[in-house]
Formats: sequence, C-alpha cells, structure tokens
Amino acid sequence: MKNKTVSVPPLDFRIINWIGIIEQLTSEKSRQLLEGTDVPPPQFKLLNHFSHRPDEGKKITQIAAAMQQPQPGITKTVAKMVQKNHLREEANPEDGRSKILFLTNEGIAAHQTAKECLIQGIKGTFDGWQEAEKQELFQYLDRLKVYFDNNR
Repeated sequence: MKNKTVSVPPLDFRIINWIGIIEQLTSEKSRQLLEGTDVPPPQFKLLNHFSHRPDEGKKITQIAAAMQQPQPGITKTVAKMVQKNHLREEANPEDGRSKILFLTNEGIAAHQTAKECLIQGIKGTFDGWQEAEKQELFQYLDRLKVYFDNNR
C-alpha cells in the first residue's frame, strides 16, 4: 500500500477555509442558542441587517442582493417577520407592485432578545484573550469583510 501525501495548501486558502469552518460551527451554535426564541437564524440575520439602519426602508430585491440570497427565500422569511410584526410593509410610492419594509419596535425588541441569547451563549469564547488581541483580530476580520463586501 502506498503512502498518501497531502500537500499543504497556500496560506490564503487555509485562512479562508478556516473562516468557513468557524462559520459552520458558529452557525450551528447560533441555531442551538436561538432555538428557544421567536427568532430563528434566518430571521435574526435579517433583523441584524435592518438594525444597522433601523429607520431605513428596504425592498425585497435590495435585501436579497445585500444578503446574497435568492429572492424567493428572502420573500418567505420576510412574510413570517411581517406576520410577527417584526417588520412592517408600506406601498412603494415609486412602484405600486412592490413594498418597502421597515423594522418595527417589536422587531427591535426581538432582535435585542435574540442578541442577548447569543451574547450569553458565547461567553467564555475569548477567555484568556487580551483586549488588544481581540481588537487586533477584529481589525483584520473587518478588513477582510470590507474586501469581500466590495468584491461581490
């Protein structure tokens, strides 16, 4: 039997691959932590998206593009959130066929509750880290996020 040799991929690939693994692990952890709330992960992601500019209205097509998700899936998630009164719809004054969505006070409260569950659930993740180490990591991750955001 011949020994198999696995080559070590370039560091750039290994970094992105590691981030993908971390994303998978944290997504599953988030799903578990949000299980007892009224905000499953797809809705939390949308509430998070709206929370950055809570007074800004958004169309489904804008949300789908920003989230890089198929429009039908976003439409289905938004419909559930409108039913829960986490988002409200207004007629689009420029196009009567579409709606503009706004975050509601109930949506802000649901987002805050879900966010607190996640914050509690990740306690201990950075035990042993210095504040400066966390700041440095955040700066590098932010730089990477901005690159990917600008190069979709």
